[in-house]
Amino acid sequence: MTRLRIATRGSELALVQAALVAEAVTLSARPSAISFELVVVETAGDVQRERPIGEIGGQGVFVKEVEQALLEERADLAVHSAKDLPSVSGADGLCIVAVPERGDPRDALVGLPMGELGPGARVASGAPRRRAQLAWLRPDLRFQELRGNIATRLAKVPEGGAVVVAYAALQRLGLAEMAAEVLSLSTMMPQVGQGALAVQCRAGDLFTAEVIALIDHEDSHRCLDAERAFLAELGGGCELPVGAHGVVVADGSLELEGLVASPDGLVLLRRALHGTEPVEIGRALAKELLERCGGAEILLGTA
Repeated sequence: MTRLRIATRGSELALVQAALVAEAVTLSARPSAISFELVVVETAGDVQRERPIGEIGGQGVFVKEVEQALLEERADLAVHSAKDLPSVSGADGLCIVAVPERGDPRDALVGLPMGELGPGARVASGAPRRRAQLAWLRPDLRFQELRGNIATRLAKVPEGGAVVVAYAALQRLGLAEMAAEVLSLSTMMPQVGQGALAVQCRAGDLFTAEVIALIDHEDSHRCLDAERAFLAELGGGCELPVGAHGVVVADGSLELEGLVASPDGLVLLRRALHGTEPVEIGRALAKELLERCGGAEILLGTA
């Protein structure tokens, strides 16, 4: 029997996601020939839980140490929340081999739904993307910083207010019923990669790549590639008020919608493009928002 070691963060959600990948591979591959072992890695984002992500390195703070475990051959594959991966793909010598079928990309409110939030109600979220879009809808809302794992966030619902979390995280933890409202994609554009998992291995490890590729979901992978290309062209990460969401439509082409907003929510730009080549669509949409719609000036103001 071949044992494959999965590098993962130690949060409850990360462990559940690693287990989902292991289960999917077991069902798709040679179950009698492969077993899995978890290699738990502590990341900078886990250690410095109280500081805003932008202060400790931005996108990638939940990834670098996990990737290092792969590079040092302490693990054979790594499971990430795709939204945590830097837009310019990680360390040299690693590749994203599989993107399992994507979970729900939407955001959810825990506490009170939008319609029950009173004037000046407090909403807890550390994500500029979420704050900007909520401020666009409800300029009266007040925002407070929020970081930590899902359990920590759920314990910090402001009185008379709400916290914003990824709905897929609630679902994977069996907590979907805690959502007071699941926000529509027209209300809240997701973070790039939200709801998706990305599975990495070393570029030269052909055996692991072959096994893991069995759980790749082509449509989900194409959408993630387009979203990541969009973010890379913008030159940003999770610390910027931007978002994107791709879907594969009936004819097999890809529709990508992107968002750029000012941090205060006073300006919000949304555009969509259709095409067949994910990276080209992502780059083209980013350029349209930056050059034709004024997005460059908005993002420059966030620097």
